[in-house]
Amino acid sequence: MEQYKVIGIGDNVVDKYVHQGMMYPGGNALNFCAYARMCGMEASYLGKFGNDPIAQYIQKVIDDLEIEHNHCRIFEGENGYARVTLEDGDRVFLGSNKGGIAKEKAWDFTESDLNYIKNFSVIHTSLNSYIEQDLATLKKTNVPISYDFSVRWNDEYLEQICRYADISFLSCSHLTEAERKREMLKAQKFGSKIVMGTVGENGSFALYKDHWMHQPAVLTDAVDTMGAGDSYITAFIVEMIRSSKAGKIFYSEDEDMLRSIKASMEKGAVFAAKICQINGAFGHGTPTRCSDSEE
Repeated sequence: MEQYKVIGIGDNVVDKYVHQGMMYPGGNALNFCAYARMCGMEASYLGKFGNDPIAQYIQKVIDDLEIEHNHCRIFEGENGYARVTLEDGDRVFLGSNKGGIAKEKAWDFTESDLNYIKNFSVIHTSLNSYIEQDLATLKKTNVPISYDFSVRWNDEYLEQICRYADISFLSCSHLTEAERKREMLKAQKFGSKIVMGTVGENGSFALYKDHWMHQPAVLTDAVDTMGAGDSYITAFIVEMIRSSKAGKIFYSEDEDMLRSIKASMEKGAVFAAKICQINGAFGHGTPTRCSDSEE
């Protein structure tokens, strides 16, 4: 039986779909955990919750998905949410509360947290998790760190993060080919061992030790693109773990690594296309009014 497991550390939110009157659980780190479960891998979540109905709803969904979350923090205050609409199946963000209570409270990882985290094959987190100052602490666990920059970075931020992020994901659809290559090379120079650049319907690119690879997207008539990038990331990482020796992603020979990266890119493309057929990041919607009442 597969013993490998992953942990998402960071953001959780609900995405309030104003055109539907529905809200769906989401957030990069939580999506990672939900998608890992959909890919058949054990996953745990470590995040910050408020104590409002939104937080209670997300925690119920996490329990339903059998995602362990015993090390989460719960604070007095508002949970994270975003307001979203769809235009031709593409998500359009209308605003958010910037993570709610999560942006105000420090992580303060304890020795107990770190010993717990050491049991996982990969840590995944992102720029939305208010965790930049804690990456050096997480690095002490010797668990590879995967980091999603989304579309927001500059040279200073890349240098700050890539010294700790073993795998960096950059959303590059807004860049030219030359710009994408330049930014991916920067991430490699600053310390990331694997750099992934996703370009939407044009697929994805990988950079490993100056070797470039490309994976075409699996095109589909998208119902909702929410979670497309996160699902690609998750399926990629899950396949990297499964194709590794004893769950140690970076203990393979270079030829084996290149084969694993290419196979993992294919898995990511297929899974992302599947997720685009689901409303919300991973379904589990509920009427938005539940967040505005004592239900």
